[in-house]
This record gives sequence, C-alpha cells and structure tokens, in this order.
Amino acid sequence: MTTVALDTEVGPLLRSWRERRRISQLELALRADSSARHISFIETGRSRPSEEMVLRLAEHLDVPVRERNALLVVAGYAPRYAETALDDPAMGALREGMDRLLRGYDPYPAFVVDGTYTVVAANQGIVRLLDGVAEHLLAPPMNAMRLTLHPEGLAPRIRNLRAWRADLLAQMERQIALVRSAELRELYEEVAGYPVPAGPDGDADRAAPSESVPFALPLHIEHEGQVLSFVASIATFNTPMDVTVAELAIETLLPADRATADRLRSLAP
Repeated sequence: MTTVALDTEVGPLLRSWRERRRISQLELALRADSSARHISFIETGRSRPSEEMVLRLAEHLDVPVRERNALLVVAGYAPRYAETALDDPAMGALREGMDRLLRGYDPYPAFVVDGTYTVVAANQGIVRLLDGVAEHLLAPPMNAMRLTLHPEGLAPRIRNLRAWRADLLAQMERQIALVRSAELRELYEEVAGYPVPAGPDGDADRAAPSESVPFALPLHIEHEGQVLSFVASIATFNTPMDVTVAELAIETLLPADRATADRLRSLAP
C-alpha cells in the first residue's frame, strides 16, 4: 500500500499528525518529555529531530507503522520497521496462528484482510455465505469491500444495505484520513460509486428482522431463504513491529440471534 506524502519535510508532517490528533504543542511536549519550544522548532524546520525523537513523537501521536517509516525517511533516517510478505517463511508461525483461529471460529464466518481490504485468509463460514457471488469477485485477490458492496456480490442479499453500506464507507473514510493511501482512495471511489440494488419491493433497504441488536449495528443477510443476523468485530495485533502485521485485521461475524447460530451449525459438515 502506497502512502501519499503531502509534505517533503518532517516538521510539517509531524504538525499535520498533531493537528489530526487535536492536541497542542504543549500537550505533545509533555507526553514526549520535551518542550513546546522544541516541538515548535521541529514543526517549523528550525530544528532537525533525532531519529529517537521522530519515533517518540510518532508513538505519542499514534502514527501507523507504515507512516512512521515514511517520517523517518523524510527526516533522513532509514526505515525502522520491516515489511515482510505473508508468504515469507518468517511469517509461518503467524499464518499458522491465524489459520487455527479461523478454523476454531467455524461455523461462524471469519476472515483476515490487509490494509486495502484484500482477503488474505478466510474460514468455511465465510465461504458458505458467498454462494451466488459473481466469479470475477471471487477471483484472487478477493477484496472484502467489493464482495460486500458490488451489485453482483452480497449487496442484493443484505436486508439493511443502506445502513451497512454507510457504515463501511465511513470506516474507509476514517482510514483514508489516517493513512492517506492512494490505493484506499481509489478503492473507496470505486465502491462508493456502485449502484445500490433495490429489493423486490423496490426499496433498497427491505424490512429487517423484528429482533433488534441494541448494542451494535447488525448485518442482516439472506441465505438460502433465511435471514441471518450478525454483529461484526475487528481485532488487530498488539504493538506490531512489521508493516504487514500492523495492517492486518481479523474480522469475525458473531451470530446476533439463536436462529442464526442454529442455522450456521446446521450448515457445517
């Protein structure tokens, strides 16, 4: 994933991150054990931060790992964090752990995506939901946003599509604001432009099941004549030291009612 750098000096980039986090120079200085004057000098280019200071400020500004590397390069230092391909032998333990987790969650759907929503692993619970999805959407590399929102994907079967689509697009907007990725922006513009399929009654949001989920927005999706209801959760790795790992997300669909749980168990071999 490519990050779009809008500035060519580290000071303005750090100021941009601080402003996005909505904290003052003084607050950042206190967090980073520095002074507001020194932070001001760094942001205006009057002082060149050390490698340690760049990393310290990035840590306190919660800058994503990929963008920390970019800050270091702009400041004249070597990247600190590796970017190891998932098929690299060094990632064997990680892949095995993710596969074990996904299998253990079956028959409930679970999958892993990277920073551009490419599906890098999935269990059979997800595969069972993809019946009827167009072949071109299932061809590698599969993309979770395309699978969900494309008119030939899951979209026509999602009963509360407008609400679910709005939530996914808002999630992408927040991520784009954070990482300023050209690939993410392109993907967002593509999926946001998909037409919203209408239901049999001509309304894009058909009636959802009467049983509500008060604690989270549910996903209501038709499958083989039955409406299944899910609540989604997302897990990431704690304190990642590799760009690839930092951008992985494990997404699980938890049954929102007993009927859905029973149906999923009945579908499992």
